[in-house]
This record gives sequence, C-alpha cells and structure tokens, in this order.
Amino acid sequence: MAAALVYQLFSSSALVSLGVYHMAGSTRLYLKFPQSYSAKPFHPFPFSSSSSSSRLKHLQLYLLLAGLLVALAHYCLSSFYSDPLLKGRTPVHQFTSLQSATVCFLFILLALALLLSDSFPSLLPLPNDLFFALGAAFFFLLSYISSSAASLQTSDLQAKCDSLSARVSAIAALSSVALACHPRLFLADLGLGASLCLQGLWKLQTGLSLYVDAFIPEGCHRLLDVVGGIEGSTKCDLQESSLRAVAILDLAFLLHVLFAFLILLVTYIVVSKSVGVWRLGSYEALPTTVHDHNHIQLKSMTGTQA
Repeated sequence: MAAALVYQLFSSSALVSLGVYHMAGSTRLYLKFPQSYSAKPFHPFPFSSSSSSSRLKHLQLYLLLAGLLVALAHYCLSSFYSDPLLKGRTPVHQFTSLQSATVCFLFILLALALLLSDSFPSLLPLPNDLFFALGAAFFFLLSYISSSAASLQTSDLQAKCDSLSARVSAIAALSSVALACHPRLFLADLGLGASLCLQGLWKLQTGLSLYVDAFIPEGCHRLLDVVGGIEGSTKCDLQESSLRAVAILDLAFLLHVLFAFLILLVTYIVVSKSVGVWRLGSYEALPTTVHDHNHIQLKSMTGTQA
C-alpha cells in the first residue's frame, strides 16, 4: 500500500513538473518569436553560457527517460502481485499492468528517438510534427488502456479514477494531433502542458483517495487482505456510499481542472515578466521617439480659412 502511494506521489510530481516546464518553454518561445513560432516537442534549458548549454541542453529528456524507466519498473513488478479477489483468480491485473508497461516502453522509445534526432540530425532526421503525431497515438493508446482498466474494475471508486484519467489522456492526445497538423497553434501547445499538469494532479488525487484512510470517502474502505495498488483494493459497502464517492471524485476532478488552469495563468504571467514582452493581441507598442533626419520642417500656417 505504501509503495503504491509513493509511486503515485512520484508520478504526480514528475507530470506536474513536466507540464509546467513545457508551458513555460512554449510561452517563452512564443513571446520572443511570435512571427516564426512553431511548437517543439521539448525545450532546452535557457542558459546563457554556451558550455553549460551544451551539457544541459537535453537534461529534460534525461529526466523524462529516468521517470519513464521508474514507471516501467513499477508496472512490471506490480504485474506479479497476487490478485485473489478479481474475476475469480484470473490474471486480469497482470495483463493490465503489462499493458501499461508496454505504453511506458513506447514513450521511452519516443524520448530516445527525440534525443537522437536532436543530437545527431544527420543520423535520424525526424520532423517535429512526426513526434507530435506519434505522441498523439501513444496518448490515445494510454487513454484506451485506462478506459479498459476502468471497465474491468470491481471497485467503483477505482473505476472512476481510471475513467477520468483516460479522459485527461485523450485531451493530451487531441492537443498533440492539433500540433502535428498545425505547429503554430500556441493554445494547443499550452493545452498539452496543462493536460500533463492535470494528469499529475489527478494522480495525486487517485493516490490519496485509494490509499490514504483520511481521504477515502465515507462508507468506503481498504481491503487488508489485498495487495495495495491492484484492482479491488478499495471497496464501498453500500450502493449509496459508492454513488456518493463517485460524486465526490467528480467534484475533486473539477477542482483539479481549476488548479491546472490557475497554474497555466501563473506560468504565462511569470514567463511574460521574465521575457519582458507584453502584447495586446497582435499589436506592439509604438516607439515614443522618432529619430528621422530627413524630414522637412514646414512653416506654421496662420490666417488661413477653411
């Protein structure tokens, strides 16, 4: 139970950090180059020193690969947990865990391809829209797996968490599709980062609602004879308690959507101030002084009539 909660906290912090960094990088790129803006799958760290920049340019991808490897190991290890209460001792949990591990492996391959393409363009010359298209396909696959896992759950509480997670993955997939078709859609780029933040926040809510007694809705409880983190480990006694718990999760999800929107606004404001560029629509401030030495001084006309 503690291991499942620790993993939820780890994945939550990783996804929120990734989403905030992606929104900050996209906003900075858009404000500095609004005319030639084009969405990028990753953003190098903005260091002024050339030596530091060369060493830390791909730090985001290294951290992403490390997090994906941790997730892959978690799903592979959890697939060996015994599951005595689900579907008459059939290995459903093992198959769903291996499906999630497969998606993690696909994202690892995508991150490696992005790293090689940026480090050695002549070796693997892949365009950015292809990476967004592949990311969209993997996010759709992740959404499908979460939906399938929700349909197999014996716990309504856990099924609701999985179904809402599937919707967030679908939003990330749609944002990636929009960027693959139109890389200049800044709002879609922000939507991708916000969906990652929302997924991270919902991971935190899932861990608290399923594994922490103080956050489990009233009328629901953990089953002590089932390994924590697998299907059916948190149950509700009555139908009324189950409906109440689902309604609470819906409300919590809306609050997390609000939090993700606030994170987006704060990130945009902070990056705008750091870049030092404020824009109103597509217009820029006109210069206050004009130095033109080729103009002709005209005499003032007095005594004229219209």
